[in-house]
Amino acid sequence: MSWLETSIMARKGVAGGEMRARHAFTIADQGQFHYVYGPYANPVLHVAPGAVVTVETHDAFEGAITSESDSPSQKLNFPFLNPQTGPIHVEGAEKGDALAVRILSISPRGPQPVGTTCLIPEFGGLVGTGSTAMLNAPLAEVVRKIRVDEAGVHWSETLTLPYEPFIGTIGTAPEIEAISSLQPDYYGGNMDLPDVAPGAIIYLPVNREGGYLYLGDCHAIQGDGELCGVALEIPATVELQIDLIKGYGNGWPQLETEDMIMFVGSARPLEDATRIAYRELVRWVAQETGASEIDAYMLLTMCGKVRLGNMVDPKYSVGASIAKRFLK
Repeated sequence: MSWLETSIMARKGVAGGEMRARHAFTIADQGQFHYVYGPYANPVLHVAPGAVVTVETHDAFEGAITSESDSPSQKLNFPFLNPQTGPIHVEGAEKGDALAVRILSISPRGPQPVGTTCLIPEFGGLVGTGSTAMLNAPLAEVVRKIRVDEAGVHWSETLTLPYEPFIGTIGTAPEIEAISSLQPDYYGGNMDLPDVAPGAIIYLPVNREGGYLYLGDCHAIQGDGELCGVALEIPATVELQIDLIKGYGNGWPQLETEDMIMFVGSARPLEDATRIAYRELVRWVAQETGASEIDAYMLLTMCGKVRLGNMVDPKYSVGASIAKRFLK
């Protein structure tokens, strides 16, 4: 039996994890991209639970950086970064539900070298920023354009890194706010968590009718923390399966793979992001296993794992997880 047959999506989803109608939309179909997560945009697509959707996304710079001679400070127009495809309206989704989004595939799209990484002034994990103001001058701007295919990330003539794609920014609309797509929070957003990858299912809280799913900012590879602030950004073609779980209103994003369950918290300081993720996981483990929250708290002290998504964005993201083999 495949683990998908026993997943939360299959057990609780309206479509029972079944693949149903197929849809596709391109960059041209999208038209204008979105730089906020909010409830006021017109959906680009309406789907029913069980839909399989193929989506084209842009890179985090909407293709503005095309050459290693480009200056990010001249080419980029902050805060118009991290363009989002969508929103996708899911039939029957209401506040208090959850969207279940299974990531089927992520493929690089466009002419080579398709990958971009760079140093942006006053942005990154080891430099002074607007939030951590320092007197020292910013690092010099640097751009690297890198060939990426499904065989690997061709960093240099002697080094090929693994192709480990994931969706850097994915989430649902808040109920009333319009929040920058650079920021992660309870609805998902710019979590930059490498586990949001093909083979995983992410469960996102629904805050308004239709859910309004947004996504973009795909990465070909990223280390924990996204240290310099920019991973290997790629435009991509993403295939998703979308289901709906009624009344499954977790307050924060939840991730499921074959082997583990994870909750994602986003906040500053970093320890508060970790606290959020672990609190949500403690509560879920208690509900799922019938244990008390105290027992779940103690269990996670023994076998919980923490994954650092980003330490560079307006809020930091941390995933707290438990292996499924301990859920007995």
